This record gives sequence, structure tokens and C-alpha cells, in this order.
Amino acid sequence: MRRSVSIAVLTVALVIGLGTIDIRHVSVLASAQQKAETTEVKIDNFSFGPGTLTVPAGTTVTWINRDDIPHTVVSTEGVFKSKVLDTDEKFSFTFSKAGTYRYFCSIHPKMNGKVIVQ
Repeated sequence: MRRSVSIAVLTVALVIGLGTIDIRHVSVLASAQQKAETTEVKIDNFSFGPGTLTVPAGTTVTWINRDDIPHTVVSTEGVFKSKVLDTDEKFSFTFSKAGTYRYFCSIHPKMNGKVIVQ
């Protein structure tokens, strides 16, 4: 409840500071701040599914290993790295900046995927 109040106060402050503002934009801003996006990538049959995922900034992506053997999720740029994930284990990362994030399984390097953050 406190978060809703602080967003409302921030919204009022923005409206006062900026002068005229379209109220529809204020509602969208408040909704976006209240709802954190989450999505899942399944690891199965030596592949990431979906292989390419497009999400808004602030989204938390969770990879879950549905395969019978261990896998990892490792950013090619060193942004994130999971431990070895056994069957049904999960790894999550929140993407705060726009960009393209390529990743692979360090145990099976031919397995790769991509997260595009807008």
C-alpha cells in the first residue's frame, strides 16, 4: 500500500513540475512501476525455448531446466552466469538496461539463446 501512495505522490510532483501532462501517460507510468514483468525460458532437449525472447527493461527472466541432464545459462558478455542447474532447478536475472544479451550453456556450447531488452 505504501508503494501506491509514493507513486501517487511522485505522479503529482511530476504533474506540478511539468505543467500540463496527459493523464493517460501518468496512469501508464504508475501501472508500469507497479507491475514487474516476469517470463520463463525452458531448457529442454538441449535447447532454450524460446531461443529469442524480447522483453521490456525491468523484466525478470527465469530459466528452468526441464532436461534430464545439467545445464548452465551464461552471458557471452559476462553479464550473468548461473550455477550448474540440475533437473527442475531455476536461475533468474532481471534485465534493467536495453540491449541484446546473448547466452549459452557452458557445458553444451552449441546451446545458445538471446534476450532482446527494449
